[in-house]
Amino acid sequence: MKTYTFADRDSWLQARQGKITGSKLGGIVVKRGTGKKIGFWELCAERLGIPADDESAMARGQRLESDGVDAFMLATGKQVDTSLVLWARDDNESIALSPDGFIGDEEAVEVKCLSSARHIEALVTGEVPSDYEFQVLQYFIVNEKLKTLWLVFYDPRILAKPLFIIEVKREDVQEDVQKYLEYQRQTLVEIDEVVLRLSNF
Repeated sequence: MKTYTFADRDSWLQARQGKITGSKLGGIVVKRGTGKKIGFWELCAERLGIPADDESAMARGQRLESDGVDAFMLATGKQVDTSLVLWARDDNESIALSPDGFIGDEEAVEVKCLSSARHIEALVTGEVPSDYEFQVLQYFIVNEKLKTLWLVFYDPRILAKPLFIIEVKREDVQEDVQKYLEYQRQTLVEIDEVVLRLSNF
């Protein structure tokens, strides 16, 4: 066993970068039947020289979303309307969504400016991260004319691939769209019942 001694905390932290340490092991060990955990992707980011940051996904998204839309338009030649809008279903306005951008009624754009680890994970797997599956479905649930959602991933720190796009087509998710539309309808009925009951106390 080798032992390294450090004069200061910064040097110690630097030496830990890109290594599986005791505090990181739990974020890497994969149980049978599941995919790689976030710790794996964090180590990839560290080895690429991308330091972790404390910026929240929401703050990062607000800061970089317009850059992501611009990069998408440049890459695809599509013109995206980024007007601040709310979409709501014709038959129930309580089922709604605010798109990051849209191209007419049949295409929409959702931009994700994630941590570098999450960006790398989505890039390598080519899959919609599980955290965003329902958000993707909501686009199709709310807008019945929508045929394609462009899920845009943008991280300028990943120099090799700062932008990549996952194309989600209605026919590929339609079964889940119908399932979760019905789930939302039932949930809203239950909410109305609770509100009515509590209003009559």
